[in-house]
Amino acid sequence: MNVSNAQSEPYERNDQQYGEGNNEAGLQGTQPFGSGPLTDAGERRAIFNVLDSYRRRQNFYALPQAHQVLLNDPAISFLDNLSTIDDAIDENADLADAILELALETFDLSHQPERGSVLDWHDAARSLDLNKAHSTIKQFWRDWSKEGFEAEVKPMLNLILGDLASNLASAAGQTRVLLPGAGLGRLLFELSLAGYLVEGNEISYHQLLASNFILNTVQRANQYKLYPFVGSFNNHLSRHNQLQMVTIPDVHPGAAVEERMRLQRPVGEMNMSAGDFITSYSSSDHAGSFDAVVTVYFIDTSPNVIRYIETVGHCLKEGGIWINIGPLLWHFEDRMVEQHDHEHEQDRDHDVDAKEEPKGQTGIAEPGSFELTDEEVLVLAQRMGFELISHENLPPSVGGYIQDPTSMLQNRYQCSHWVLRKKSVPQE
Repeated sequence: MNVSNAQSEPYERNDQQYGEGNNEAGLQGTQPFGSGPLTDAGERRAIFNVLDSYRRRQNFYALPQAHQVLLNDPAISFLDNLSTIDDAIDENADLADAILELALETFDLSHQPERGSVLDWHDAARSLDLNKAHSTIKQFWRDWSKEGFEAEVKPMLNLILGDLASNLASAAGQTRVLLPGAGLGRLLFELSLAGYLVEGNEISYHQLLASNFILNTVQRANQYKLYPFVGSFNNHLSRHNQLQMVTIPDVHPGAAVEERMRLQRPVGEMNMSAGDFITSYSSSDHAGSFDAVVTVYFIDTSPNVIRYIETVGHCLKEGGIWINIGPLLWHFEDRMVEQHDHEHEQDRDHDVDAKEEPKGQTGIAEPGSFELTDEEVLVLAQRMGFELISHENLPPSVGGYIQDPTSMLQNRYQCSHWVLRKKSVPQE
């Protein structure tokens, strides 16, 4: 399996290999682009100290003395719990440290750059960046822990594999699949492990850094501890639930490839491109390039879903299929006509960096937006060269997105799952 840097404009191609964690199994490193708080040592601890323990302690000491005594009773031990939570946050920060080290090495940046120089990355993170980085770390639970993968990713993966097998005549090793919004790369990896030639696309620098780290540098399965839900004090049945710990990755990518090869099973290829989906895949170079496009929790990241439909249709071969799974929480619903900064409030974890766009490009930065129902999206697609193969609404039980299974509040999507086929153009 080849993990190369199949970058699209405006980035230059770079196939530099690095990292020893998975290269023994023939994996090549993918170099992500951009900077963010995961590469900012000064900000990194702040990302994970979301509880602001100093403030919480100050609030505690502002309580009446009698109430402090009650809360410090051994049955509650509130201050001791804050200390334990601080330790868990530090464990999460160790994961960020590892991503930071890889990023600095990849970009050949100094830990202590000359202040004010063009390579000075210190103090670059904004509050929005911190939120995105925190969400990215939480997403490791969904993609790369056994618990999260089994609950939220595997059900989608099984549907996708079934759709590909049922609707394409070519064997997996001859089938090219495009996965826009590849995120932390678990679906990308699993599809390639199943034998498909898969290309992921991701716009988020936060996600690119994190996926590069987990796919190319980890030394073993279960190498890192993660406390995915320690950052919130809300809706916990017990302190134990808040402090639940998982290990990542549940699967070592290189070892999984080696095992499949040992069993003489086919292994596909995996590539990742960095950039806006529309601007990256609307060029003539990508016309009719893919047998299938798979979008998972993705199409609602566009202010103009017509552009997504056009782009999918452009890069699909005639007779190729488009598999979609996800809700319609339109990310640009509150967008003003004159708004171009894309920094309005995020309202769901799965939209981390969905609106990030390199300067000077269009794509999702294009003015204008609208919101459609699921039914209307399908009507539109069928009027734009697709035919409907299948459509169903999935039960909420498989619609969690970084959803704490022990939480007193369960937010789940009733995802739409449909398969479209690109119509063949009649020959004159």
